[in-house]
Amino acid sequence: TIYVFDGNSLVYNRYGAIMDSCSPFTQELKIIELAKANKPVNTEPAPVKRNGGIKAVYEALHYGVSKFLQSINVNKVVIGLSGGIDSAVTACLYTKVLGPKNVYLVNMPSVYNSQTTKALSARLAQNLGCMYAIIPIQEAVDYTYNQLTGTPFKVFDEGSECKVTVSSFVLENIQARDRSARILAGIAAAVGGVFTCNGNKSEITVGYATLYGDLTGYMAALGDLWKHQVYELAEYINDQVFKKQVIPQEIINLVPSAELSSEQNVEQGKGDPLIYPYHDYLFKAFMEHRVTPEEILNWYAEGCLEEKLGCRPGLVSTLFPNPRAFIEDLERWWKLYTGMGVAKRIQAPPILAVSRRAYGSEHREAQNGTYYTTGYLRLKKQLLSIQDE
Repeated sequence: TIYVFDGNSLVYNRYGAIMDSCSPFTQELKIIELAKANKPVNTEPAPVKRNGGIKAVYEALHYGVSKFLQSINVNKVVIGLSGGIDSAVTACLYTKVLGPKNVYLVNMPSVYNSQTTKALSARLAQNLGCMYAIIPIQEAVDYTYNQLTGTPFKVFDEGSECKVTVSSFVLENIQARDRSARILAGIAAAVGGVFTCNGNKSEITVGYATLYGDLTGYMAALGDLWKHQVYELAEYINDQVFKKQVIPQEIINLVPSAELSSEQNVEQGKGDPLIYPYHDYLFKAFMEHRVTPEEILNWYAEGCLEEKLGCRPGLVSTLFPNPRAFIEDLERWWKLYTGMGVAKRIQAPPILAVSRRAYGSEHREAQNGTYYTTGYLRLKKQLLSIQDE
């Protein structure tokens, strides 16, 4: 985990009153006369120059990215630009830090990438004025597929041969690895730079990313932001940073999708299996507040789940028609969070921390496997038996 020192230094006198403060994310030197500061005061404490909300998040990201690149002596960055919100926000952030001529944006379409996202990638790159290239991957993906399925493995003790089967799921991973491990890494090495990980906290929580594919890179600048924060940051970048719509509104409105198969066709409204308006808040409860499935199920049974999680009222009943559907969804993501997600996170790029609880040193990982409490299993049985009556 990469931490930023946010400034905001405070000076108190012996009576607990704040005498002065420093600005956030700014180098500043102030000299305070402690003899005067320690005299009793009846005045109001000095105002503290703290920034909050998405403005503070942007300042932390900009400062952290800038300082970390300086520390590793790198001034060129390569970014895979998909036409989605995560890569768009990442591209804007690095453009502000390094300038457009030091940012290489690469669109890497396969047969599953839509004309919509390809056009949006080009528009964003043009709006930013960055270096831009289109490098299709389908030929390389087909070549890899044919090699894997066409090459026999010898079984020496039996004197026979066998071949592996490449499923559609494995083919999705091949695409992601081809983009990162071959193209982005190759360009970064050629220009003397690094390439980024564009993943967000929601994806990292449940391992919704390909190890050695999109879950790779020198740093995950958005890795401590939930998906709804990424959207909020996109609006802030347009309105306050560039003061014009560099991120096209169509990218903000587009259904989030990895576009790795025909089942993720954005032009047909198909996208990720994550329902971010709900799962963002469920995952946040798991990770930041250490809420267990037993607590989640109790809140669901009591009808106060949305209030406890902080998501939109009425959303849960809309998404899950009965307890069985709710429990299946809950257990699916809990198993990933405590199972495969752990294995991926401990090999993931470093994350730039902007929250009070980021993955890394603030979130110790243990590969103990998935578990459920006795109370959870008892309540699950009760809810399902009531539904089945």
